[in-house]
Amino acid sequence: SMASPALLMRVVASAYSVAEKAATIVRNVMSAGDLGIVEKAGPNDLQTKADRLVQMSICASLARKFPKVTIIGEEELPTDDVTEDLIEDGHCEEILKKPCPAQYTGIKEEELVIWVDPLDGTKEYTEGLLDHVTVLIGIAYGGKAIAGVINQPYYNYEAGANAVLGRTIWGVLGMGAFGFQLTEAPAGKHIVVTTRSHSSALVNECITALNPDHVIRVGGAGNKIIQLIEGKASAYVFASPGCKKWDTCAPEAILHAVGGKITDIRGNSFQYNKEVKHMNSAGVLATLRNYDYYASRIPNTVKESLVP
Repeated sequence: SMASPALLMRVVASAYSVAEKAATIVRNVMSAGDLGIVEKAGPNDLQTKADRLVQMSICASLARKFPKVTIIGEEELPTDDVTEDLIEDGHCEEILKKPCPAQYTGIKEEELVIWVDPLDGTKEYTEGLLDHVTVLIGIAYGGKAIAGVINQPYYNYEAGANAVLGRTIWGVLGMGAFGFQLTEAPAGKHIVVTTRSHSSALVNECITALNPDHVIRVGGAGNKIIQLIEGKASAYVFASPGCKKWDTCAPEAILHAVGGKITDIRGNSFQYNKEVKHMNSAGVLATLRNYDYYASRIPNTVKESLVP
């Protein structure tokens, strides 16, 4: 008989279905019309009913199936009273059929950390910029992001009334990434994607130093990584604290699975063990290709301003 699938593949297959359920919740909250917006640290740091329900759904669903995994979500929420209608216990069969990369076959539940951003791009969600919004489930082992799921609940939302909404992108290091068409940015063009709502003098100084042909300002870390892997941008640059581990874990795994690179502005890789601090205080630099070109052009003044 076939050996049962490795734990990692079971977790990814479940995370895929859990992310699809999350997308349904996100769309239902929006169509019901009451977003239930709460300001956390200020007008650019919002939480909606969708953030709350989605996080409860993801964390409770995964915790029920994988009780020894550490799950860290963005929102401070009670974990006990989750209603059954929020639980997703399905999995993606197609993922279970794929062989687990050899280096991950022996992983035990207690060695995994899952970083969850229930709704990345909350501000954009409240403003109706729906294509910016993603649901992020990142899976880490030994402090490294090794697998990830990104769902875009509103992918295709401008394609008309009969369009199928949403898509799920997933990837595992050593296996690749799926659910999208990998595309490189135009050769010789320097297109930088950066923050839309968290700009600063430092952010802009850094971008100016790169002398880009074009700058794209969009919300959400998940969305920015998608710009890289679909060839819309050549570098994601954010010279500021503010991004957190749950923003970067899933996107990092997918980017690395297709040969890209993400670090902080100083070139340090991110750590995802459960004891790590949540803030990526030294910003983000990510590319699908030509990382060194951009890294070499980050001014020292910018690096010195950002302390990891």
